[in-house]
Amino acid sequence: MGHRVLKNLQLVGGTVGLAVSVLMMQGPVHGQAGRGAAQANQPPPTAKASAPYDPTGYWVSVITNNWRTRMVPPPLGDYRDIPLTDAGKKVADAWDPAKDEAAHNECKHYGAASIMFQPARLHVTWQDDNTLRVDIDSGTQTRLFRFGNRTAEQGERTWQGDSVAVWEARRTGRGASPAARYLKVTTTNMLPGYLRKNGVPYSERAVLTEYFDLFKERDGTTMMIVTIAVEDPVYLDRRYIVVSHFKKQSDGSGWDPTPCSARW
Repeated sequence: MGHRVLKNLQLVGGTVGLAVSVLMMQGPVHGQAGRGAAQANQPPPTAKASAPYDPTGYWVSVITNNWRTRMVPPPLGDYRDIPLTDAGKKVADAWDPAKDEAAHNECKHYGAASIMFQPARLHVTWQDDNTLRVDIDSGTQTRLFRFGNRTAEQGERTWQGDSVAVWEARRTGRGASPAARYLKVTTTNMLPGYLRKNGVPYSERAVLTEYFDLFKERDGTTMMIVTIAVEDPVYLDRRYIVVSHFKKQSDGSGWDPTPCSARW
């Protein structure tokens, strides 16, 4: 997604404020400015060592937009603001949670393309120096963001798919060396799931791109803004974009893993 992408975006789901700036004037950077001066025979810094901010800890979602469809499962046929194709509308109109339960597909709304837009708590840790682990209490899910010169794996599809991560930067003035500012994660190889709990679908061909940015409020509160973009040639006629806000917590006292549910 290059710096010209903003011309084609149609923002969905309320005011996104400064979060959308992560989609503008960006370029890949695998470390902070100045670190490229290390001796050529030294290995590149790990993702953990080159991180422009510390994403670890406990986070809780702050529902500042789309409250109606995020806090309460909407009724059948409510796919307002989602750019569905005719095929997508047909699937959404046929949603039956009893069938999902009978097929043990209660987790269809807890896949990577929708999990970060749900009311949830996150526990972010480094699994190793090049793998960021995100545990999510809603649906008891785990996502792994793998850094390095790699492409997504093509093994068995899962709810969370395969995620490739990179620290990226917004481009600065001509000739300047941009410093990494935010995290970009691209996820593929997902099982088909729901963008909304009422059966609004995304297919196994969907591609998820997320941008994670941190901001410090004047009162010292740390906020993480996640811009979520889903592209699906089967069920969406254009890119679907939403923004989630997470507030950093001092500890894990509110952590409450719950199983997937097809209804509530």
